[in-house]
Formats: sequence, structure tokens, C-alpha cells
Amino acid sequence: MKMLIVDDSRFTQLTTSKLLETYIEDLDIAFAKDGEEGFNKYKELKPDYVFVDLLMPNISGQELIRLIKDYDKNSKIFVISADIQKNVREEIESLGIIEFINKPFTGEKAKSVAELIRGDTHE
Repeated sequence: MKMLIVDDSRFTQLTTSKLLETYIEDLDIAFAKDGEEGFNKYKELKPDYVFVDLLMPNISGQELIRLIKDYDKNSKIFVISADIQKNVREEIESLGIIEFINKPFTGEKAKSVAELIRGDTHE
């Protein structure tokens, strides 16, 4: 299973990938440091799932989600962000993401994501 983690923090990229690997087997994880790189890698790699931070340089996570959804309406996106303003969250959820996850990403949250993915892949 291919995953793309788009976050400008290398620490967050590594933490997220380690937690996901704890609960999901056979992962191929790629990283992007901002929305622009994230969109290019999405087109190149065609990952099964994307994990997007909202607050990033160049192209924000919000804009990245729009770009990906315009490019591939069936894309499967999780948002992991510290930005939990109600209006931002509602707008992001209206774009058709799977789940909005508040930072920090923890083992408990990774387990929940794994269960969502397992449910999605076995339908």
C-alpha cells in the first residue's frame, strides 16, 4: 500500500510514518515537505492514501487537497493538523476527506486510521 505524507516538519513526517507502520503492514511511504511537492508526488506516485498538514509553505494543505481532488476525485485524504478552527475544519471536511485528525498524531489515532483503512479496503 502506498502512502504520501505531506508535512513541512521532518519530525512529524517520521513520527507519522512510524506510527502508521506499527498498525499497517507492507507500507510504501513517501514524503513531501510542502503542498507543491506533495501535488507533484501525488501525480507521480498515485498513492492509495495521503496524509496532509494544513499549515505549510508554498501551497497550503487546504489548496493541496483542492488540487488533488480536482486531479483525482476518488483520492483518499486524511488531514493531520494543529489548526482546529471550526470554520477551517468544516471547509476541509466539505472537500471530501476521510478524516480530520488533530495533532499530535498518537498511537491511538494511528490505530483508528488503520481500522478506517482496513474497512475501506475490505468493502
